Amino acid sequence: MEQKGPSRVTFYVWQLPVRLFHWINALCIVLLIITGYLIGNPVALQNSQEAHMGHWFGTVRLIHFAAAYVFLFAWIYRIIYAFMGNQYARWTNYLPLSQKQWDEFKDVIAIDIFMMVEERKIHSPGHNSVACLSYLFLGLASVFQIASGFGLLAPMSEWWIADLFTWIVPMMDGDTNVRFWHHLMMWFFVIFTMVHVYIVAFHDYVEARGTTSSMIGGWKFVEEKDLQK
Repeated sequence: MEQKGPSRVTFYVWQLPVRLFHWINALCIVLLIITGYLIGNPVALQNSQEAHMGHWFGTVRLIHFAAAYVFLFAWIYRIIYAFMGNQYARWTNYLPLSQKQWDEFKDVIAIDIFMMVEERKIHSPGHNSVACLSYLFLGLASVFQIASGFGLLAPMSEWWIADLFTWIVPMMDGDTNVRFWHHLMMWFFVIFTMVHVYIVAFHDYVEARGTTSSMIGGWKFVEEKDLQK
């Protein structure tokens, strides 16, 4: 039996720069996690090839460093766009400043943790309050990874960008500590990625608003009453 629900309209939420950042950032995170894990736990490849002909670990490091530079510039690009984009891209979304945001925070927790789908609904056309707060933590973790990663790279690099982060090694009392925390923080990104994929799929199913496809085309299915708020 077909069930009738509230009328919905297609609504353009995510602008192209936001979507580009999302997928570039996602690709960088995947590459950085894989190569970072291999750098911290290198695998011995047994073959008959001469040592000077096998440079797989150097390739792993090259991919890691290249992805790190793209990751850095992508975040600079996103921070700038946080002051230029539409209301769903702006930096104010990512700070819980209003009572409305905290009320929605409780609604999202009720749905995600306690599965109270029927009793609670989320009305934000863009990111909900929990997502925004989690992206704030993701941003802070990214800043730490950028600073600590380039701090470790600085002694081996001749480019001025890495030299901007030489301060972090003495501040953290040596590169051993920096390397430890840099590697440990990698697991935050692993856990974040798994939870993010699950939550997006869950909300896509529960809300039926095109959450996943919206990060490809930019459009969501939104109830008309939510656009008036």
